[in-house]
Amino acid sequence: MNISNAVSIVLVEPSHPGNIGAAARAAKTMGIESLVLVNPKRFPDPEATVRAVDAADILERATVCISLKEAVRSCTFVVGTSMRKRGLPCPQILPRQLGSRVGHELKRGPVAIVFGRESSGLSNDELDLCQYVTAIPSMSSLNLAAAVQVICYEIFMAAGEHDTVDCEDALATSMELERLFEHLQTVLLEIGFLDPRQPKLLMRRLRHVYQRARLTQVEVNILRGILSATQNPASQ
Repeated sequence: MNISNAVSIVLVEPSHPGNIGAAARAAKTMGIESLVLVNPKRFPDPEATVRAVDAADILERATVCISLKEAVRSCTFVVGTSMRKRGLPCPQILPRQLGSRVGHELKRGPVAIVFGRESSGLSNDELDLCQYVTAIPSMSSLNLAAAVQVICYEIFMAAGEHDTVDCEDALATSMELERLFEHLQTVLLEIGFLDPRQPKLLMRRLRHVYQRARLTQVEVNILRGILSATQNPASQ
């Protein structure tokens, strides 16, 4: 299984260019060479190149995006890293389990592992874009590059275990799921099921339901067809 460009390490608003370079080096050491940066404070920057050492080529190919939604739009499996607790927990997966799960998911589409801000991590809205959340037990005491290397190590170690190809329908990408959620929210507002004054908790629960289901592109199209029919019922 080739993980070099099929798995992307996504850094959300990294504040220090040295952390970007060190994270790139950590990922490359474990065979992962796709780096995506969301609103980096300083990039490109000489300090990032110095800290990257022999991973400077990864910095040269890095993709820079303005939002996490843009960064993961083509991915079919997105995992956030977070130690934060919140009222409605996102499904959890241990790092060791994540390595094996990524091997299965890569048969069906690109994978993104998302790391949050050094000081505050990922927001709830950003975690909503993730199918799972993972956390290293001592993550709060690890710097960004160390956390990247631990997760990438688990993926690297599991990479050789999944060499067969499954003949399954293509999974929906993150962008396709977002369009489904936007369509669903619109319809729920139109039919009066969703209270526009308090919409977020219900939508977050519904997101978790559909994300756990691992919807295919065909299934998303069916669901959106049902939503469209709800909006425009045939005349009686």
